[in-house]
Amino acid sequence: MSSTEYTIRPYKHSDETGWVRCRVVAFLDSAYFDDVAQEKTRYSNPAIELVTEDANGSIAGFIDIECQETPGTVCSPEMPKAHGPERPRARSPELTSELPSRARLVIAVCLVIILIGGCTCGKMLRHRTSGIEDYGIFPYRELKASETPFRFTEPDSLTLDNTFPAYRRAQLDELLEENDTIAFLVIRRDTLLFENYYLDHSDSMLSLSFSMAKSFLSILVGCAIDDGHIDSVNQPVTDYVPELKANGFDEVMLEHLLQMTSGMDYTESDNPFGIHPRFYYGDNLEEMLLEMGLRHSPGKYFEYKSGDNQLLGLILSRALSPMTITEYMQTRIWEPLGMEYDGMWSIDHEPDGLEKTFCCLAARARDYAKLGRLYLNGGNWNGEQIVSREWVRKSTKLDISDGSSWEYQYQWWMPDAYGNDFMAAGHPGQYVYISPKHKVIIVRLGKSGGNLKNDDWKDFIASIVAEVRRPSR
Repeated sequence: MSSTEYTIRPYKHSDETGWVRCRVVAFLDSAYFDDVAQEKTRYSNPAIELVTEDANGSIAGFIDIECQETPGTVCSPEMPKAHGPERPRARSPELTSELPSRARLVIAVCLVIILIGGCTCGKMLRHRTSGIEDYGIFPYRELKASETPFRFTEPDSLTLDNTFPAYRRAQLDELLEENDTIAFLVIRRDTLLFENYYLDHSDSMLSLSFSMAKSFLSILVGCAIDDGHIDSVNQPVTDYVPELKANGFDEVMLEHLLQMTSGMDYTESDNPFGIHPRFYYGDNLEEMLLEMGLRHSPGKYFEYKSGDNQLLGLILSRALSPMTITEYMQTRIWEPLGMEYDGMWSIDHEPDGLEKTFCCLAARARDYAKLGRLYLNGGNWNGEQIVSREWVRKSTKLDISDGSSWEYQYQWWMPDAYGNDFMAAGHPGQYVYISPKHKVIIVRLGKSGGNLKNDDWKDFIASIVAEVRRPSR
């Protein structure tokens, strides 16, 4: 029996960002899925299940597409294989009537899963897209507002007018709201020069950090070294997770995880059948981490992956036990920094679950700014050294040794190669930008990046830093 060659192209829901669904099209050599940074990540598998859609665009189920012997192709064995320049397209709805019985069974099973909604697959299909209110779908541990809250200074009218005159504020408001911003703060020398909220959000509303949480975990790792819970970044991962010796992690050091040069076999992609969504929606992170292997030996090159951060989270959890990461955050960061509001850290399951350290701290904009202020001042908070100055220096210097990338240091991003500024960044368009030289902190939170890509937001935020640091101001 002959067959037709089909493969996959990415398709994003028109009013969402994040999750990728697929249509079937003809004759590409492999499948690509757009990840959260809009960079293309290659995905290939001998058997790929495709999400199909009904006429209204809702998910209808899966089609099981099996691969032929030819490398890199994804084919349906019951359709004729075409050759030559004329290669017909096929779309998911047209294929559903020709599905083999096994595929129809898969569809039925997945629809049951959607109704039950209790497993990772069900969660992925039910929620489709990750969003800034996802703290509401996971179990969590609570962070309590500080008993002695710190508040940034409100500017007098003259300072405000000299920095952002009314016409300029109106320009910024229009740009920010049009690009899905929910909060934008500009702070210089502890004074709030600009603070506004959009799309029905306010200063008291929680917003998920996404990958900004990686930077905040790095602060806690530095604190844990200061406190003697962890010896040094040069310790092997297997000192804390001996189960990974069997997976070849003997030569992976904590610093490799911090620099994302571990070589872990983890693909950062929103492919719904990959590891990344399972980490996000899954309910047993430790079990998944203990199954991880290496793609290559450590210290070869930088490869951004949430698996490295979550393994750091497991290590910190074991180093702190019986204290949880959230309890440690409360004691070492939340209380001494004078957080004005409660926060929460999502965990994979109750009651003894592991914090989702790679993604899922939830806080308010002003409290995110305080985490920036801590590093703006070299780890010092009003005279108290919260985390060592040397840790902050290592976290924000440019280092390309042992495969490291200049733009990523100890879970913090460097916006340029000059090494002056740094930032925590998360999907889809969450930023805490710190400019120590100019004493400026900028927080941008949003439902998405809007029409601006990551580099556009970096350039925009850097331009605001330049605007508020002018001598005339």
